[in-house]
Amino acid sequence: MIYRQGRNYENLNKMIYRGTGKFDTPRLVPEACNADSFIGFNYAKSCKDPQHKGVHFFIDDYQFTRLWTNPDAYLDMLRAFKCVFTPDFSTYTDFPKAVQIWNHYRKHWLGAYWQSNGITVIPTISWSDESSFDWCFDGEPVGGAVAVSSVGTQMNATARALFLAGYKEMLERLQPSQILFYGSIPAECSGDKIIPILTFQDGLKRRVSKKFTQDEGNSQEDVL
Repeated sequence: MIYRQGRNYENLNKMIYRGTGKFDTPRLVPEACNADSFIGFNYAKSCKDPQHKGVHFFIDDYQFTRLWTNPDAYLDMLRAFKCVFTPDFSTYTDFPKAVQIWNHYRKHWLGAYWQSNGITVIPTISWSDESSFDWCFDGEPVGGAVAVSSVGTQMNATARALFLAGYKEMLERLQPSQILFYGSIPAECSGDKIIPILTFQDGLKRRVSKKFTQDEGNSQEDVL
């Protein structure tokens, strides 16, 4: 493998993991999540207290593709956080199957690479339609914490049914100890293992509401 050094062979020059399933997906080991709160990767660089926070990737793919193209550049930054989710590379149902599988592989390669470099990694579980069940759980740990997002999956009956089918399959196969849930939680997904994660939109609403309340209080004080 020496001849590959200094070249980018889709990161195979750094590590080739003994994978699982027909596509040799790198395995992750189960871990627990003890973060106090979570931020998107796009805010990780400016975070002042990373030791208390977890990093999620429920943002547009273009904002974290650089992790794949230059993984070593972000290791020190990510090590500072309590935990880091695996990147949520998209697996939309209208994507070609090869792209969906490639995105699943990239997610797992980065997760395995981070774990081997001392980072606490929480797997982000994603799926498309039921045919993706043949590979979308490959490499995922059993019995540890997982992360999921319902954003964009509750807009119509078909998307909702696909989300719930995958969620049920995840529970049966992975038996997670914690479920870090980003987005609205369908009634069918209730349970004491779920830990809600504040979305960017909900956080913005809270900040606006808090500011409005403070401004209103200040106005009343001025009147008094």
